[in-house]
This record gives sequence, structure tokens and C-alpha cells, in this order.
Amino acid sequence: MKQTHALPIALLWVGLLLSGPALAHNDKHTAQPSAAVIKEQKPWGIAGDREQISRTIEISMSDQMRFTPDQLEIKQDETIRFVLRNEGKLLHEFVLGTRKELDAHAAMMVKFPTMQHDEPYMAHVAPGKRGEIIWTFNRAGDFEFACLIAGHYQAGMVGQIRVLAE
Repeated sequence: MKQTHALPIALLWVGLLLSGPALAHNDKHTAQPSAAVIKEQKPWGIAGDREQISRTIEISMSDQMRFTPDQLEIKQDETIRFVLRNEGKLLHEFVLGTRKELDAHAAMMVKFPTMQHDEPYMAHVAPGKRGEIIWTFNRAGDFEFACLIAGHYQAGMVGQIRVLAE
């Protein structure tokens, strides 16, 4: 008696088709927040609300694979509006996370350089453009931000964030 594997294969295809948008970079290369931001608690915080902004921090990105400033100190429970300026001629991104999360994501970007994704803790900024992220740092600790475009992270396009406990 022959067994068929049609159902498991069909379910796999449905899963892959539905997961595509979750892996997609914002192909517009603008860092404007979408209308419906999904708030998911991360070790480094949660998506913030515009009405709760404590302060604005401007960060520039360059083709020398650097952020300016690249060291930030933030108080726990501050909601920060990051204004990101791409001063280069290459696409750059700003991604918040832990070293472990950023290392894993960077490795995926090297393997799949056209991988696309869009999360509230990241912004893709086209050359000469500006982007924005609003983030609430509701957990103390040491975190990072980085450009995970293949080669940029490896060239040192990383910054440090220290979130001080209340």
C-alpha cells in the first residue's frame, strides 16, 4: 500500500507562502512607520507611541560604515524617537537588538542578501533620505544598533546603547 505525502507537502507550501511577508524588507526603502505597528516585547524594549516620546535622537549613517553618534545612554522607560539620516550613496538600515539577535540576523543577511523584512525596531533608509523609529526602552541593559545589510555589519557599522535602570 502506497502512502501519499500530498497533505504535508501542501501544508508546507501554505506555510511558506504565508511566511513570506514576515521575512520581507520594506521594498520602498523608506523608514516611515506603518499604520498598524505590532507591539511585541523584545529584550531591548517595545514599539513606542508617538504621544509618549521622551526625546529625539538624531543618528547619521555613512558609507564609511559608521553611525554618528555610535554610543547612546538612555533611561529605562524612555520612549525615543530616532531620526535617521542616510548621508551616503548606499542603502543603510538601523536595527535595534541584542548582540546575539543582531549576529544571527546578520548571518542570515549574508546567506540571503535579498531577504526582506519589516519590524518596528528597524528602518531601511535610502541614500539621502531620512527615516524614523519610535521605541520604548522598558528594560535596562546593554543593547546595540546595527546596519545588517551584507558587508556593512561585518565592516563595523554598529553602535552601543546602555539603558540605565530607573
